[in-house]
Amino acid sequence: MKTIQQNAASVLAIAALTLLGGCAGMTQQEKGTATGAVIGGVVGNATGGGILGTAAGAAVGGVIGHEVTK
Repeated sequence: MKTIQQNAASVLAIAALTLLGGCAGMTQQEKGTATGAVIGGVVGNATGGGILGTAAGAAVGGVIGHEVTK
């Protein structure tokens, strides 16, 4: 179980780096949404563990990031 969480965290970190590397042509709001989703996914994984916690955290973080940068 611990290995699955470590792998999920690694995949999430790689996805974050890839996503943030492609932000050159994005608007400020799109960057806020993406950043919120990544941070939310990390927090969701840390608190809820598993794929559902990660997905829920990413969804909530994306919405918050989108609204904050309006």
